[in-house]
Amino acid sequence: MSDARLPAHLEVSALLRLVESNGGFAAVLQRGERDAGTIMILTTERGNNTILWERMPQLDNSRPYTRSRTQGVENKKDFDEYIQRRMRQDPDAWVIELDIVNAERFISTMVT
Repeated sequence: MSDARLPAHLEVSALLRLVESNGGFAAVLQRGERDAGTIMILTTERGNNTILWERMPQLDNSRPYTRSRTQGVENKKDFDEYIQRRMRQDPDAWVIELDIVNAERFISTMVT
């Protein structure tokens, strides 16, 4: 069975443009492997309510972005350490930050 996934660099580029066209700000924090790198998304709204989203394979073979961590005042250090640990575990991963209104809704509309 072939893997028909969109190359990572194209998906990241599309996400950046989509966020910016919706009045948000987007940045690549770490560039990953061009074609097959995992994409981790940090969403924030005006620098608050930071959430880490990672793709999680489902039984139906879909791969939706799922909330894996939420940053709060009390766990900022743990949150940052988790992201650093994930980046060390997967040096081919992309880490992008999207600052957009209603980030959870934005993520939920993404086709996987």
